[in-house]
Amino acid sequence: MKKTILIFLLTNFSFALSLSAKVLISPIEAMKENYSLSADVSKKNLLLTKEKFQNIQKSAKVKLDTKIYRIFTAKEHEKVLGFGILINKQVRSKNAVVLYFISKSVLKGIEIIAFNEPQEYIPTKHWNEQFKNIPTDKMLRLSTDIPTITGATLSARSITDGSRVAFAIYNELLKEQ
Repeated sequence: MKKTILIFLLTNFSFALSLSAKVLISPIEAMKENYSLSADVSKKNLLLTKEKFQNIQKSAKVKLDTKIYRIFTAKEHEKVLGFGILINKQVRSKNAVVLYFISKSVLKGIEIIAFNEPQEYIPTKHWNEQFKNIPTDKMLRLSTDIPTITGATLSARSITDGSRVAFAIYNELLKEQ
């Protein structure tokens, strides 16, 4: 039990450090901009069980780096408007943090929250627009469903792989809410 708590604290500390370098927008602001400025946004950390970890990894077809994920929920008048699933993935040698907005089994869009690689590798808003209105049962693949970005292929791969992880987390844990 002590080991689990220590791992949880260390992971959250490293997660906070990865966000501190080049934060572009706060996740709360992004949630409000995407769902409603008057929405109540809450956040919680999700610690996956071994079984859920394996299920999500298998469904996403991506090797997961952590069992801890941060989930944001936007509510208005006690009605759930949607979720934001924060995915922190290494691009080259540094991390990028992307928030995937999911509502009623559809990816509504993405927002790059933090990007610690050089700014020339950050995908454009136009490229990010491809991640709108995609059903969560579709597992996106780079070059097939989503085109690569010349000079930023690793960024594109990281965001596309992250979408599959977000879809798998949503389908496994949040869809029934």
